[in-house]
Amino acid sequence: MPSILEATLIKDNILTRLTYLIFALISYTIYLFSILVFVCRLLDITQFLEPISFKFQIGLIGSICLNIALVAMFGIPHSVMARASSKKYWHQIVPMPIERSLYVFIVSITLIALSCLWQPIYSEIWNIKADFGIYMIYSIFLIGLFLAVVSSFLIDHFELFGLRQAWSFLMKTEKRSAEFATPSLYRFVRHPMMLGMILVLWSTPLMNAGHLILSAGMTVYIIIGTFFEEKDLVRIFGEKYLQYKRRVPMLWPSLNIKQKIKSE
Repeated sequence: MPSILEATLIKDNILTRLTYLIFALISYTIYLFSILVFVCRLLDITQFLEPISFKFQIGLIGSICLNIALVAMFGIPHSVMARASSKKYWHQIVPMPIERSLYVFIVSITLIALSCLWQPIYSEIWNIKADFGIYMIYSIFLIGLFLAVVSSFLIDHFELFGLRQAWSFLMKTEKRSAEFATPSLYRFVRHPMMLGMILVLWSTPLMNAGHLILSAGMTVYIIIGTFFEEKDLVRIFGEKYLQYKRRVPMLWPSLNIKQKIKSE
């Protein structure tokens, strides 16, 4: 029979592991909500956005500056926290099982803030009114959304968003070592998820100045973030990833990629 102290320690350990899993689930739920809000912002679905949007009387220059600051508020911590150099300090204060979940939580909150505080600037850049053009644009939007979602499942969706780490800690299973793999879409482009996000950002029949700032700012963030991510991948996988870089384009598939794959 375990002593009272041992029983207390076992109970505390179980409660800790359950707490981590609950936090991971909450973070993931907030992430899903943040994506919903952001997509509504991109599609300008005012019925959903009006109750949670904040508009300020700060003029054109003020709106531009605030919007740029919101993109930076999202992009900078998103990129910095994901780097291996910052994780060394991050792991000293955050338990490993919820490190990724906390990252997802912070990123989701900043994305919700960006979507709710974004200031519309209505000057038109382009406005496609033909039915065929609108269908084409929204088809590209859906393709981009499909690429972004499916790509996350091709690698490990649940590890990417912190659920697997918390579940493994609860079940006391060992963490799987990172393995280099290039499933389906990753044979055509190195970052299909980012390609999907770029398609989503730019696929709009009505591009106004506010949407242009959002699309351009997020695209710059994606390119910069992908550059640093690739440095980390080279550090982890070495020559394997270097060969992969030489063989497969980063964000846009080349016309002869199929021949390249068959020739290997």
